[in-house]
Amino acid sequence: MRVFVTGASGWIGSAVVPELIGAGHQVVGLARSDASAAALTEAGAEVRLGTIDDLDILRGAAAESDGVIHLAFKHDIAFSGGFESAADADRRAIDTFGEALAGSDRPFLIASGALGLKPGEVGTEQDAQPSSPPSPHWAPGPAKRLANAHATAALAERGVRSSVVRLPPTVHGDGDHGFLATMVAIAREKGVSAYIGDGANRWPAVHRSDAAHLFRLALESAPAGSTLHAIADEGVPIRAVAEVIGRHLDLPVVSISPDDAAGHFAWLGGFLGTDSPASSTWTRELLGWQPTRPGLLDDLDKGHYFADPSA
Repeated sequence: MRVFVTGASGWIGSAVVPELIGAGHQVVGLARSDASAAALTEAGAEVRLGTIDDLDILRGAAAESDGVIHLAFKHDIAFSGGFESAADADRRAIDTFGEALAGSDRPFLIASGALGLKPGEVGTEQDAQPSSPPSPHWAPGPAKRLANAHATAALAERGVRSSVVRLPPTVHGDGDHGFLATMVAIAREKGVSAYIGDGANRWPAVHRSDAAHLFRLALESAPAGSTLHAIADEGVPIRAVAEVIGRHLDLPVVSISPDDAAGHFAWLGGFLGTDSPASSTWTRELLGWQPTRPGLLDDLDKGHYFADPSA
């Protein structure tokens, strides 16, 4: 297939692109900078310069492709207080792709999130589907992103083989600069490796390479309107994560009260106390996906998260 990929040079995309090329697909990647374009060219992909706000570029690239994988999201805006704005931009891109692909039966995949699906219980692919509207715990921004996922799944009714791939909050691996790397940086800064409350709350996780493999399988054979879970570890207690960080940095491991979480963890405090395990049983059975890379704690123990940032 000729596959158009947004976010192609990002953390997930830079693993998806070689996964696709290695399986014989031709990749056209959206790049918003010369550096991103150079990285894509080196990886063996074609380049389309632009951003997800360039709707004409998205429309044209989709029309020329056999499938689309939409990974781009304005995380920098979202995490600086503009989650709703970022979700709105995402929705415009999704609607544009839907228009370009309608009636073609071509695959269209988006990345979504698995955090907060069913707090305190193991979330499944069937949770927070269009038939089960979000519960009141959903904030306006995340609720909008959930609505975007619903809109993507609904494109199946318009002749698009659409799929939503939910990613856990921790997509880990060497080079990660996300939640896990932020926890390590905060521990270094504060002189303690902390968790919130008793630290028993759980986060699902997946290695970046395993997630990339699932995107390829979904592109090739996921049924229209499906929701998939890129989940390898169903739920890792945050206290266990803090303990590994403390051991590698030789720092005490301490509990932070929920009232003090924002002061200690800044923006991460709003996420870190969530108990949000999730399973991928249905996804594995449907597509034969089997994660093979190290789990979250084993990957942390490899040490690459603790390389000296000043070196």
